[in-house]
Amino acid sequence: MWSLKAWQGRFVEPGLPAGERLRAYAGWCDAVEGNTTFYATPSRETVASWAEQTDPSFRFVPKLPRAVTHERRLGDAELRDFWHAMEPLGPRAHAYWIQLPGSFGPGDLGVLESFLRKLPVSFPYAVEVRHPGFFEAPAALEAVLERAGAEWVPFDTTAFFAAPPTSDAERDAWTKKPRMPLRTVALTGQPIVRYLGRDATSETVAGWRKWVPIVAGWLREGRSPTVFVHTPDNADAPALARRFHDEVRVLVPELEALPVPVPVEPLTLF
Repeated sequence: MWSLKAWQGRFVEPGLPAGERLRAYAGWCDAVEGNTTFYATPSRETVASWAEQTDPSFRFVPKLPRAVTHERRLGDAELRDFWHAMEPLGPRAHAYWIQLPGSFGPGDLGVLESFLRKLPVSFPYAVEVRHPGFFEAPAALEAVLERAGAEWVPFDTTAFFAAPPTSDAERDAWTKKPRMPLRTVALTGQPIVRYLGRDATSETVAGWRKWVPIVAGWLREGRSPTVFVHTPDNADAPALARRFHDEVRVLVPELEALPVPVPVEPLTLF
């Protein structure tokens, strides 16, 4: 994500080598979703470079490989190479993200429980489900996650689907993003929220307003929440994430401010 083309020259200095872009992004936000690990396990050297570019307090939420979650559906899962590659993150691995396909439903709950029992106990885990049955009767899944000390990750798409799409980016997301019920319950001390807004900043902000007091309440309870703000094209995501953080700080002034970004030099002709 930190190499997104739309961020070059805005949040990341233009022409910055790929191996330095995460460092620049970490000046804007202190957490990132690890989507790349879903498609392929990176080399240990690559992960070590991520650690080198970030402060130990920076939060990575790496996604488990799709070969494990989607192709094998948590069965016969071999993660030895994955854990070896991710080891350099150390304390930066805030949680390992187990995103399950929409076809993985309540009938598969036993498979999930068995899988969670086999995972290394030294890491925190967060599970994202997309089958509507889990939301209609959440108690069974909550019980499984609580026994494992794992979090349930809500993906709030309610604001996005509140009105028909008005741009190519919104139309593309309309066909790809799941229509998820709203869930605002935290199970652990490290709740994680994924939020999808709209192209229009005003609509994105209006949609997240319900989350501001919820996140503030978690902080007052001593929890350490992480919120990821998305839009259909993610072009403004770092600035929007900082705005959300600032709104929470109005309610919780003792919340530490995000880092001050290094100014991005504009492109010049000479």
